[in-house]
Amino acid sequence: MKETSPYTSNLRIISKFSSRDFTPDGNLAKGVWRRAHWMHFDHGAWVSQNYPQSETEVASVWTTTSVYLAYRCKYTTLNVFKGEDPAVEKWGLWDRDVVEAFINPIPERVNHYYEFEVAPNNQWVDLKINKDKTPMVADANWNSHFEHATHIDSAHHIWTCEIRIPVASLGVKSISAGSQWRLNLFHIDGGGNGTQRHFLSWSTTGSPGFHVPTRFGIVDFAR
Repeated sequence: MKETSPYTSNLRIISKFSSRDFTPDGNLAKGVWRRAHWMHFDHGAWVSQNYPQSETEVASVWTTTSVYLAYRCKYTTLNVFKGEDPAVEKWGLWDRDVVEAFINPIPERVNHYYEFEVAPNNQWVDLKINKDKTPMVADANWNSHFEHATHIDSAHHIWTCEIRIPVASLGVKSISAGSQWRLNLFHIDGGGNGTQRHFLSWSTTGSPGFHVPTRFGIVDFAR
């Protein structure tokens, strides 16, 4: 008897193979990103509303030891924490503009995944999530040693971000072509309070909030 999947999203992103690793610098004009499969979203994470002013493009590539993400985000005005050291992990980063990736390299463990966030000014936070605990555990002491860089194009109101995640930090020895993980991608944009901010996701969550792992889409690692 075929088991029913706990996942209810069939969205799919193709991560293309890169023959070499590289250090993120926020510049998405590299050949590796020109050859990547790009997808975009501008819809609310849990509301039936579109935010074209916050449109987000995302692509992924991989090597055997790292997974990379690139974001290109439209914005009207930037909302960031100011005067802080971007080298220091920032709890509560999600209260300002940010891109996020929730990644589950072992889809059978639905409620165990990893959260990565980067702000336009390159502030960051990474968390190990366990939703089998009540309340949910978001372990900020975990350190993935991921690399990230951003660039702000104020003339065109676009900011970009590159992320490199070592797969060993995710409990995975290596990536191989044909592997499939689960993930969701987010962009939080806008100033003011919650009613004035835009909460976008690649795969809609179906209910208020971001931590709905059964709504994670699929990342296909392809040659």
